[in-house]
Amino acid sequence: MGVFSKTCEYGIRAVLFIAHKTASGGRVGIKEIATGIDSPEHFLAKILQDLSRKGLVQSAKGPNGGFYLDGKALRRPLSEVVEAIDGDGLFTGCALGLKQCSEINPCPLHNQFKLIRTEIQDLLQNAEIGTFNNELALGIRSLKR
Repeated sequence: MGVFSKTCEYGIRAVLFIAHKTASGGRVGIKEIATGIDSPEHFLAKILQDLSRKGLVQSAKGPNGGFYLDGKALRRPLSEVVEAIDGDGLFTGCALGLKQCSEINPCPLHNQFKLIRTEIQDLLQNAEIGTFNNELALGIRSLKR
């Protein structure tokens, strides 16, 4: 089981795949993305439609259409993709899902989980979407299970 929701996992993998495939221009279609990240196409289409509405990926219709990322999107942190899909719960929520958990009223895992949350947030805020293109091109990284 991952840290992210299934929707968020597919969203992050799709954004990284699109960044990699369109780094030198061009667009990539939904079928190629779904195959490339091992995702159900219909489910992925909804995720990408939402990310497109929020400006995290760009899309174009027509014969040369598909999804792509512009230079500005490539420099955005992965944390924006997570927040666009799952909100900021990963960065602010309680490990046990308790609504009343806080500094004043901590759950048993509060202090330890706060450290982990901060590390994950730092990691995602400091990782630009385009950072992984070279490693994906070289086959050092993979987006499939």
